[in-house]
Amino acid sequence: MKFLDRTKIYVKSGKGGNGCMSFRRERYVEFGGPDGGDGGCGGHVFALAVDNLNTLIDYRYQQHFKAETGTHGMGRNRTGKDGADCIIKVPVGTQIFEEDEETLIADLDELGKKVLLAKGGNGGFGNARFKTPANQAPRRANPGQPSEERTLWLRLKLIADIGLLGLPNAGKSTLLAAVSAAKPKIADYPFTTLHPNLGVVRVSAGESFVMADIPGLIEGAHEGVGIGDRFLGHVERCAALLHLVDASADDVVASYKTVRGEVEAYGGELAERVEIVALNKVDLIEEDLLAEKKAALEKALGKDVALISGATQSGVSDLLKSLLTIIKQQREIFNKEKKQRALREAQNGGKSDWEPLT
Repeated sequence: MKFLDRTKIYVKSGKGGNGCMSFRRERYVEFGGPDGGDGGCGGHVFALAVDNLNTLIDYRYQQHFKAETGTHGMGRNRTGKDGADCIIKVPVGTQIFEEDEETLIADLDELGKKVLLAKGGNGGFGNARFKTPANQAPRRANPGQPSEERTLWLRLKLIADIGLLGLPNAGKSTLLAAVSAAKPKIADYPFTTLHPNLGVVRVSAGESFVMADIPGLIEGAHEGVGIGDRFLGHVERCAALLHLVDASADDVVASYKTVRGEVEAYGGELAERVEIVALNKVDLIEEDLLAEKKAALEKALGKDVALISGATQSGVSDLLKSLLTIIKQQREIFNKEKKQRALREAQNGGKSDWEPLT
């Protein structure tokens, strides 16, 4: 399936049905009076985060979404039928923006999260609503309220626990294929990965996490060089970043600084994520040279560097255990913040800190 993480859609709610102007006409009933019913309400348009979706490819072929119009009111005080709602199903992690692509409407980062995108119009009142002692035969009925129409942008940010970073051909896809059932494209030339790949890594029975592999970054990626940095958004939500450096490179410190510079230029909270650095492809160089490169990289970073080989899986098991420990720590912090947020909402009468739609 082709990967698509950004698309434009057009949504339109349903118009409210018109109220009916009618009078009771029945034999032997001299003063029947007004009996026009109200129109039905138009349908709303919602966005819903669902499971089993990991791309927005469906919205390349269908961009227009419209809820049903409310049925008009009828005589004998019959109310029109409400229009059916339109529910747009999107992957978990989808952000919804206004047409300017800057104003965030909602962030559907949890399964089952739902947001109103366009409100349906209310149905108009029939003339039976306007009957008064002074006006017992009103000849007035309201039209239904108009619909809402909007142009929106959907932007997907994958939900993963660990994000893989590195230069092209650093061995990210090889590592993902070795530790999960994912089958990313692997070849001996740069930019074999053209879109993000996800894989479930099982460390032990009952313990697993999701790893995301994004296309490699090169110098100037934040300015659009190479594939650019558009896919960095997919690792913004990760608990930690795994930065792979090719041990066979001439200057491993420069390789690290190139990618790190692009991450910092990207901005946001990505540069503040916990980062684990690993020298990959250690099976390709001699031990003495490997020790020198490891020492140089640790001196530049001021922290330990792991030694692994995605091809032979040397050192991979210990690395995965370390990653799992970090993920557990980050999940505890996230759950604690979630409980505090829920407590604040309870104190505010069930209202959240921000409204997704005004």
